[in-house]
Amino acid sequence: MILFLLAIAVFIALHSVPAIPGIRQRLIEFLGRRTYLGLYSLASLLSLIWVFHAAFRLDYFELWPQEAWQAYFPIILTPVAFFLLLAGLMSPNPLSITARRNGAKSGAISAITRHPALWGFLLWAIGHVVANGDLRSVMLFGILTLFSIFGMVMAERRARRNADTDLDRARENTSILPFVAIAQRRARFTLDMPMLVALILSALLTAWMLLGGHAALFGADPLAMTTI
Repeated sequence: MILFLLAIAVFIALHSVPAIPGIRQRLIEFLGRRTYLGLYSLASLLSLIWVFHAAFRLDYFELWPQEAWQAYFPIILTPVAFFLLLAGLMSPNPLSITARRNGAKSGAISAITRHPALWGFLLWAIGHVVANGDLRSVMLFGILTLFSIFGMVMAERRARRNADTDLDRARENTSILPFVAIAQRRARFTLDMPMLVALILSALLTAWMLLGGHAALFGADPLAMTTI
């Protein structure tokens, strides 16, 4: 349990760096933006792997019995999560998390929600909370769910602190909840290159996961779980 909590603490601390403009800017100036993003992405991936490794070392304790219908939650939500996460990271977005250089103009994915990467992470975590009825999975994915929500709250506070006309206009044309701005006609759904690339990559990742990738990585076949 101590190792798991330590891994979670490192993961959260690492992902708090972009929320602190002073530290982030100093790192970019010292390393260069491309090197910073590369090292940060690698560190994020390694910290997430450590979190999963530590979680899987915990003893299994069942909270509720698994049913076939529960497996459909991650099967349905994960492709959407992949798309939002990838499109969010590949698109410029001055209002939320992105791997791109930010400007005043957001990518087309922001018409759906101004926090696409965080929503992708949130949907992925929620789907796996439902599908897994053991304590360690609920702890792991529950913490990641709360982390995603907390990330949105912090991004909103940071955006409100920055008095900028362009940012205010960008916020008016987007919404926190997916598709609300489109439904209210404050935004128009369009496709751009990051979204098309994310759509292709998410389809390939989903196919690989369903056809053996998930079983190879985590020892569980999502499709087989629908027949238990």
